[in-house]
Amino acid sequence: MKHQDIGWHFDNTYAQLPDHFYTKLHPVPVHEPRLVIVNNALAEELGLNFKASSEDELAQLFSGNQLPEGAEPLAQAYAGHQFGHFTYLGDGRAHLIGEHLTPDGKRVDIQFKGSGQTPYARRGDGRAALGPMLREYIVSEAMHALGIPTTRSLAVATTGESVYRETVLQGAILTRVASSHLRVGTFEYLAAQEDKAGLKQLTDYAIQRHYPEIIDSDTPYLELLKAVMACQIKLITEWLRVGFIHGVMNTDNMAVSCQTIDYGPCAFMDSYDPNTVFSSIDHMGRYAYANQPRIAQWNLARFAEAILPLLHENIEKAAAMAEEAIQSFKALFQQEWLAMMRRKLGLFGEEKEDMEFINGLLQWMQRSHADYTNTFRDLMDEHFPEEPHYQDQEFKHWYDRWQQRLKRNTQPFPSSLCLMGATNPVVIPRNHRVEAALNAVEQNADFSKLYELLDVLSEPYKDKEKYTEFKNPPAPKERVSQTFCGT
Repeated sequence: MKHQDIGWHFDNTYAQLPDHFYTKLHPVPVHEPRLVIVNNALAEELGLNFKASSEDELAQLFSGNQLPEGAEPLAQAYAGHQFGHFTYLGDGRAHLIGEHLTPDGKRVDIQFKGSGQTPYARRGDGRAALGPMLREYIVSEAMHALGIPTTRSLAVATTGESVYRETVLQGAILTRVASSHLRVGTFEYLAAQEDKAGLKQLTDYAIQRHYPEIIDSDTPYLELLKAVMACQIKLITEWLRVGFIHGVMNTDNMAVSCQTIDYGPCAFMDSYDPNTVFSSIDHMGRYAYANQPRIAQWNLARFAEAILPLLHENIEKAAAMAEEAIQSFKALFQQEWLAMMRRKLGLFGEEKEDMEFINGLLQWMQRSHADYTNTFRDLMDEHFPEEPHYQDQEFKHWYDRWQQRLKRNTQPFPSSLCLMGATNPVVIPRNHRVEAALNAVEQNADFSKLYELLDVLSEPYKDKEKYTEFKNPPAPKERVSQTFCGT
């Protein structure tokens, strides 16, 4: 295969950082790779063309058996707070093969996930199973279509080898595309070793790569903290907008580029309940739906601690600067969340009663077990649905208040409908649909449900007749109560 014909253009800057930031090594070869799916739309955005390549050639590429010219595979070192406990980590089953430059000059990491053991594997086998890799493919591409910053999925290939978890599973490798894989835990890794020189190199690199507008600031490291906090607030608010629950918001799963990263036991909420948890390992609800803003602030505090020596030479002044920045999180988040909820309800302008008014709807939704996604779409329907829960007096009173609030809008009602339509998706990756698609693949090698689901999720704001069944919440027997991380 002529990799240059595909259009790869590698320019690997992370590999030029100090050696202890990573370990250079190749993916572990696999015996019988097969291509499962390739994202041609994303490939086109990246300036890549796989059309002249056979499936066997692409299987060799996306399994790591044959690397493109210019690739410099490595496993990154990092640490992280996992469920609040600090530990040294690293890419235990992933290889960053290089940084690709797109035709418009955008720099992206190309990473294999499930590509074999590295020095950071911590007794793990370095492999991944087909189901979890397809789950990440489905959900990350759905998040992109929803307009939420995310890593992307370029391809999935099976390895022809078994992976042993609770049962024997098919091995697979995901090719992930990201703005970078710099995590809060990457900074924690160097801070824990008291490597101030390395920490400065990493932080300067992060600024240059993701926030070049602050390079000439008098306080670039403080500005970096503020910039990461601002975009994380926007990201978490977007998660809440669509009912997304990450499931494992450890500091090693928070990217300073503010993309959603590491889709493990992630899930989407059906009935509204702020305490919703799906992850099988989150026994205390640490990462529940409504806890995600608080955890984001906690993670950002760990980021601030890691870069504290760079904020000011006087550690007490540095701590005061960090504290002031982190303490501003709550007010900034509330402002962002309120603006998002106004959009969901088609509200223009600001009224002091809006917070109480919006919470009134959410409290009713929780008590009546209303579907989070469908409720907001139902509000747009001129022939309002006649489901029994919409007939109770509490909701009718709220609905009348909403109608009065709309009349006080600074924009006409058609503008409200347009705003709501662009903010409230028709379809989301409902857990029972995702599980059904994955089960069909794993048990029967049937990909039809997977392809159909991906097609539906590619245009989530369009209300098409063929989407009707995908809008429905799960029946009691279809409900998915737990999701698993797949490691």
